[in-house]
Amino acid sequence: MSKNRLLSLLASLVASFALLPGCADEGEVIDFDLPIGQSGMAMSTSGNGPRGLSVAATAGADTEVWAITRDWAEIEGEAGMAWGSGSGLNWEQKYSAWVQSMEETAIGSGSRKTFIITSPYGKSLAVPYLECAELAMAARVLFASWYGLPFYMQASSGGKALYAGHFGFRTADGRYKNSARYKVNYNDYSHLSQADIDSSWPVDNKLRGRAIYQGQDDNDFLAEGAKSGHYFDELLLNKRVGYFLLNLLPFFGSINIADPANAWDATAESVRAGDVLLKRWKKRGIGHVMLTKSVDTRASGKKTATLASGSMPRRQAVWESPAASKMLFTNQYTGGEGENYDGEKYVDLGGGLKRWPSPINDGGRWRNRVLPADMPTFLHRDRKDDIAARPGLFEDLLVTPSPEVLRDELLAVIESKRDWLRDHPSSCSARIAREDAWDVLYELMEDKFNQDKAETDLAYRELEDYVFAELRYDDSRTCCWNSTTRAMYDAAMDFNINRTNTEGECVDPLSFMMRDGEYADFSGHADTLGLPWVAWSADEGCPQEATVTTDTEEDHNWTPWCELEAMREGNEENPPAGADPYEANDRWQEAAVVAAGVHEGARITVNDRDWFRIDAPVGALVRFQIDFDHGAGDLDMEMFEGDEKVDSATGTSDQEIVDHTWDGSKPLLVKVIGYREAEGAYTITVTSEGGVDLGDPCDDNNEVMDDAFELGAGNYPGLAICTGDVDWFRIPATTGSFVARVNWAGNSGPFQVQLFRSNGEEAGTANSGNGWVEIESSAGLRFLQVRGIAGSTGEYTLAID
Repeated sequence: MSKNRLLSLLASLVASFALLPGCADEGEVIDFDLPIGQSGMAMSTSGNGPRGLSVAATAGADTEVWAITRDWAEIEGEAGMAWGSGSGLNWEQKYSAWVQSMEETAIGSGSRKTFIITSPYGKSLAVPYLECAELAMAARVLFASWYGLPFYMQASSGGKALYAGHFGFRTADGRYKNSARYKVNYNDYSHLSQADIDSSWPVDNKLRGRAIYQGQDDNDFLAEGAKSGHYFDELLLNKRVGYFLLNLLPFFGSINIADPANAWDATAESVRAGDVLLKRWKKRGIGHVMLTKSVDTRASGKKTATLASGSMPRRQAVWESPAASKMLFTNQYTGGEGENYDGEKYVDLGGGLKRWPSPINDGGRWRNRVLPADMPTFLHRDRKDDIAARPGLFEDLLVTPSPEVLRDELLAVIESKRDWLRDHPSSCSARIAREDAWDVLYELMEDKFNQDKAETDLAYRELEDYVFAELRYDDSRTCCWNSTTRAMYDAAMDFNINRTNTEGECVDPLSFMMRDGEYADFSGHADTLGLPWVAWSADEGCPQEATVTTDTEEDHNWTPWCELEAMREGNEENPPAGADPYEANDRWQEAAVVAAGVHEGARITVNDRDWFRIDAPVGALVRFQIDFDHGAGDLDMEMFEGDEKVDSATGTSDQEIVDHTWDGSKPLLVKVIGYREAEGAYTITVTSEGGVDLGDPCDDNNEVMDDAFELGAGNYPGLAICTGDVDWFRIPATTGSFVARVNWAGNSGPFQVQLFRSNGEEAGTANSGNGWVEIESSAGLRFLQVRGIAGSTGEYTLAID
């Protein structure tokens, strides 16, 4: 073979290898010069941004992510995802129609909702786990890439202008640092026919295995262990876009969307789906970005608008109700009037209603601009008064629900923020949003229900609001910490339940915040409970790390905890005539215990909530029923397993029923409330089917192997080793491989757990003085023995997983 022939063959092989998925010669994560700041540029009064990169230099370049085949101003007659043929819409209007059209779906098994992303080739997936700014950017990039439309954002990095868009990551000098050569390194399968797509979806296994920078993008709803790369590979034919998003989303954020070169301020009256609503309360801190999901106009001319947003840590976007969304549109943090603690005017911080620009080829260079058709809705950044007036305009523009509906919506918002904090107890954005809702609730209740702040707090405040109190963002290191967990929430709550339930003078709850550089009270209590604790870390930009050792609580607008306790005690000392025998049970910590049977005499009064804890066998299907006179007042119910809502009943008959199969891991609770402050008496009926009733733990008759209780997988609380006691349990082979875990709750001394095979051969032993121990086992009939060492006694929980 000649030398020239050999070189030609090698060149062909190199080129073909370059097109294989994941054969990039660049770093998977770009070595950005951080921070990626604002560009320092802005739109002119005529709606034109600064001239950017050369069209000729970027078109077809090796960094290109997708080719440009259309202009945002074009009007085409072909039908698409959310528009019919001959629609007369330009591509900006089609983008809005697409965002508006995406349908809702539930988040997991809960009551919150998100939406389903649709694509031009029939793929539909629920929204992935994203931060708030990431959702807005991802929606714009997806749509632009599918239809060959230009998109780019500009920023500053290392003293240079940085551009990120359809041409990849570039500066005026060319490719930015080690960013990818997307066109040559990754595949685009957009040329495939629909028949080919339907028969065999193209897969990029390297992309599928990639996670977004800093993680927390567990899209398990898609597949177990699925990360962002897996999601993008499942949604996109052009795999280059997936790789591009993995670097754009985590490094560009709300500060870049607030950049007047990347998004422009739109009038309140022109709000449409696809717009971005941006909250910014600090110049150097993060903000909150929300995607306008839907806008509808009523016959009266008023509008309803809804918002959806991700969060930090990443989550599936929560699609808010119209009432909750109106509260956000009218919030002064969205570029409104007023100023923050540092004297900065909110209108100067870049918040408010934003719209993406529409890039054009202007004399051979890319330029972001406002479409001529949108110029009447464009607010130049110098029009400060008009920008700041928008929250007030939204107050009149958007439909106002009835006082009862608004109250219920505000309570739902508050509960949703509590729910988020239960999994992410350090979240300052959730604490702020919860208290924002409370401020609106206070005004509503006083204006429409003649109920002052203390009465409102008495009716609706929970202990957890005080434990996870609002903190000043820039003066609190807790606000930079995104890796907190449900176990840490449990430790903080258990600590405060014990703290506030002590006899004698009332003690205020201890807020979950950093003190002297640590969280000693809570981490120590977690250790006592055998719960894992995650050390503090700066999981986002954290300037306060250098100066703050003790966080600063916000000036609270609530009624102090001990004042509420005094009000509760006063109500208990002077009960109304006919008060029910289960009071005081207005809080879940004071829930009245009920077992199977019929329970008479319960009553709901004004501002009342009745909590019940159900005593039932582990594994039983538990049904809680109330019967009442609906004509006299409508009563509703919610059932919880611990702090997770598992069922609800909000019908319009004389009976409500909730049920759940209880695994014994957390208390099974029911809350009864009056709809719209309804009052009335009711009768409770509790039934249970199945389950394992272990009886009196000190008289259980399972002291030898032959009398062992048979247990399958589940959680079994309330067990005990009493004087002279040994407990035996039989775990059948049908359980499969398992881990037996025992949590010794007493402090009377050490205990031992042993596992035996059916022939009496020992299969494992664990000893402990306190907390959890565990023994793993392969499948097969096993016997578990629990006993105190040297006469130790105490309560314990057994879990078989």
